[in-house]
Amino acid sequence: MRRTPKIQEQYSKIGGGSPIKYWTSMQGEGMVKLLDEMSPETAPHKFYIGFRYVQPLTEEAIEEMEKDGVERAVAFTQYPQYSCSTTDHVRNELLKFPEEKRDDVVILFSAHSLPMAVVNRGDPYPQEVGATVQRVMDRLGHCNPYRLVWQSKVGPMQWLGPQTDDVIKGLCERGNKNILLVPIAFTSDHIETLHELDIEYGQVLGEEALADLVQSHLKSNEPCSRQLTLRCPLCTNPTCGETKAFFASQILS
Repeated sequence: MRRTPKIQEQYSKIGGGSPIKYWTSMQGEGMVKLLDEMSPETAPHKFYIGFRYVQPLTEEAIEEMEKDGVERAVAFTQYPQYSCSTTDHVRNELLKFPEEKRDDVVILFSAHSLPMAVVNRGDPYPQEVGATVQRVMDRLGHCNPYRLVWQSKVGPMQWLGPQTDDVIKGLCERGNKNILLVPIAFTSDHIETLHELDIEYGQVLGEEALADLVQSHLKSNEPCSRQLTLRCPLCTNPTCGETKAFFASQILS
């Protein structure tokens, strides 16, 4: 509760509320429109939104799907992995810098951090984000120096670092003031991109990329990603294990 006034102030600076549902709905509408064209054999397609902590909740989305008589659903997180759209975004943003400064721009890929207790449990998130950064830079031909940094640390415990704001300050102190911030682990704008990146640090993912992701899964004829079925080596959460076992046991008809 002690963070509430601070969070309220942050939301007021980005218009009074989070735009994440609006942008997720826009992405969903564009995605299913493209899917109907790209994969007519599985059309018509419909998207559902389920959030973990706010309305509409995941449970509500599932209930709506049951009412609609959905027989097959593709569930995927809104934390992206590699995307050509990210590469194009970085390239276009680099072109906005004056030509004489373009080669000196430091690209900072910023992702949501994790407590080290979670990382040390064997969570694959840091490696997957790092792999995303590597793929983007491969496509860019490693045109500029870059770093992967982490944001949104909360509380006194140890979190994955270095922290985005600390890196920005360090670069500026060393005279590196041409910096491009890339929110590498987000698919739509919300409090952490609009406020934390745009306002605190100095201030989209395309619909086609989302449609391509769903189409690839539909064609794979697999119930879920193989990565999903592997538990973190030191995980002791029984619910996590049961969930992974459930998805791994599903057979597509």
